[in-house]
Amino acid sequence: MQGFLNVYKPKGMTSHDVVAVLRRVTKIKQIGHTGTLDPFAEGVLPICIGKATRLIEYLADDKAYIATLQFGKTTDTYDIEGQIVSQSDKKVSKDDVINILSNYEGEIEQVPPIYSALKVNGKKLYEYAREGKDVEIKSRKVVIEKIELLSFDDELQQAEIYVKCSKGTYIRSLGFDIGNDLECGAYLSKLIRVQAGDFKLEDSIKLDDLSSYDIVKKNIIPPIDKIPLEKVIINDVEMKRVSNGLPIYPRAGIAGMVGLIYSDNLVGVALANEQEIKVKKFIG
Repeated sequence: MQGFLNVYKPKGMTSHDVVAVLRRVTKIKQIGHTGTLDPFAEGVLPICIGKATRLIEYLADDKAYIATLQFGKTTDTYDIEGQIVSQSDKKVSKDDVINILSNYEGEIEQVPPIYSALKVNGKKLYEYAREGKDVEIKSRKVVIEKIELLSFDDELQQAEIYVKCSKGTYIRSLGFDIGNDLECGAYLSKLIRVQAGDFKLEDSIKLDDLSSYDIVKKNIIPPIDKIPLEKVIINDVEMKRVSNGLPIYPRAGIAGMVGLIYSDNLVGVALANEQEIKVKKFIG
């Protein structure tokens, strides 16, 4: 069995917990996920099974979230599970939030939260935080393709926002920065990932429903359906060559990374140019 699963990660579990559950259910060790989702968060978590784990780098990697911001407080983790580190009596309005969100559209500089799995000098940031050690966290560029206010509760001082963004964007940092700009502080009280590349919330399957090998197999998505590359159909002779790591003849007008198709299945990813098509990843 090989391919992808569109799993709905429940709140309270890590991405690694989800992988561990699926390994127990399927008895397959070669299982991985395409990107960490915070334990307090829930939503879409694409899972790769079998040799499809070798294709993770070729999946589309943009993300989309629905986040609930609680104004008036900040926490050390930038979310509801952290310790409160500051409070403010300042109230914000719906218009305040709408106006500030426009500042975050496009390419922005963002500092990842200290409580994150990002590594600095080979060590995860949350390990420094737990040890009470200071560490320099460099800002990095991320892209917010779209950000909009979905709802605002004036009494509770909560805003629900939609964010479509590039890989590597921390929504917790985004919420912290918005609260900081509004001079009242904010943290995330809820976070749902509604899209990861071509995997969408409405098509996801709850982890509890993936209770047997047969159910998992029934819900496997073939790699050909999710790898966004130009397709090159190969014949029997070419299949034998690429399975041995040998190049095959080029195709007119086709260049760059391509998916190799044999018997209606994606069997590998290759680099095409005018001279040859050379396999980079073969999954058979």
